Amino acid sequence: MPATYPQQVIEAFRAITTASVADAVEQVGVRGYLDGAIKPVAPGKIVGPAVTVREVPAEGAQAPVHALQAIDESAPGSVICIAADGADVAVWGGLMTAGAVANKHAGAILDGGVRDVEEINRDFAFPVQARSAVPATTLGRIKTISLNEPVVLGGVTVEPGDLIVADGDGAVRIPASHVGEVLILATEIEEREKEQTKLILEAGSLREGLAKYGRI
Repeated sequence: MPATYPQQVIEAFRAITTASVADAVEQVGVRGYLDGAIKPVAPGKIVGPAVTVREVPAEGAQAPVHALQAIDESAPGSVICIAADGADVAVWGGLMTAGAVANKHAGAILDGGVRDVEEINRDFAFPVQARSAVPATTLGRIKTISLNEPVVLGGVTVEPGDLIVADGDGAVRIPASHVGEVLILATEIEEREKEQTKLILEAGSLREGLAKYGRI
């Protein structure tokens, strides 16, 4: 089963930008950021443990069994992560969003397409990031083959229970074993950046801020 995290950890990461989280993950020796091609299509902050689904090309109309199971059976606050190798078909849509909202999930990250974007944005306060928006159905093209096994999402291996943090800059995966360490590092990065910004504004010099803090 994917890991769960204390609510105070979730809330702490909600207050930190993905840029700071990505930098902190790199400081522990891991790439965390997903490809920039995976972008918000329904905006909002996403923080929660990954529930992973793998989808592959297939012939014949097959329901996305593992994805439906993920939506209906995962713990509230989960982030549904669907890896479809960037397939230009919609692995997510309005009905799946309704199910995710009903089950109180935190968001969806899709290495594939999404459809019903206008409906999702109009009717649901549910954040979704995807590689594309496309009206094409998966039926007859894609099938689900696994639930809660490691997947490659946006060029990054995501394990079930890894913490996902996403905002307008994109998405970052934090290995479950590094969540506490990354929270400390990312918080420190955020504080230094606030101090650096204040110095730049007061001094009227970007270079002075860079010289003191060594960060850009």
